Amino acid sequence: MRYTGPKVRLSRRAGVPLTRKAVRYFEQRPYPPGEHGRKTNRRATGDYGVRLMEKQKLRWYYDISERQMRRYWTLALRRPGRSGAELVSLLESRLASLVLRSGLAASIYAARQYVTHGHITVDGRKVDIPSYLVRPGQTVAVRARSRSMQPFVAAAEGTYADEVTAAYLDVDLSELRFTLVSRPERRQISVPVDEQLVVEHYSR
Repeated sequence: MRYTGPKVRLSRRAGVPLTRKAVRYFEQRPYPPGEHGRKTNRRATGDYGVRLMEKQKLRWYYDISERQMRRYWTLALRRPGRSGAELVSLLESRLASLVLRSGLAASIYAARQYVTHGHITVDGRKVDIPSYLVRPGQTVAVRARSRSMQPFVAAAEGTYADEVTAAYLDVDLSELRFTLVSRPERRQISVPVDEQLVVEHYSR
């Protein structure tokens, strides 16, 4: 199942801020949540725990369930490249992930909600499946009837955009749309995870 509790707690458990909002809170409380959080020694975690946490961080970053994660892992194994890099590339190609990366949403949770509520189109057709894998050449946009909503007005002003646009995206925020110009490559994807540890976790 997907985690639906307080999101900042995930960043504190992971040891790194997983969302923009978490950055400020993480600076104030960089230790794990809970009564004994301050006393927790992350360095004392065993090899299995380290690999498990890295896998969890990847899950939490993209807001997916364990079942979905295993499905993407199976798909990554079938691809010719390095399985860890292929796994991250697949996760980054999800519609919800690209809506976030383009600057149309403030967080992966908001991006997922925009998709499921029918505000997003792919090549002019409404798609309400966050896990939809976008292919190079496809254009994603906010539906015309949704563009006057406050979150999208803010997005058009660049409120949620990163300082540098991802190399695999051609973004036009003023028009609330973007095109996936090429398949995301691991070196282009900014995600605070060591995917090799995820590979070792699933390969044990």
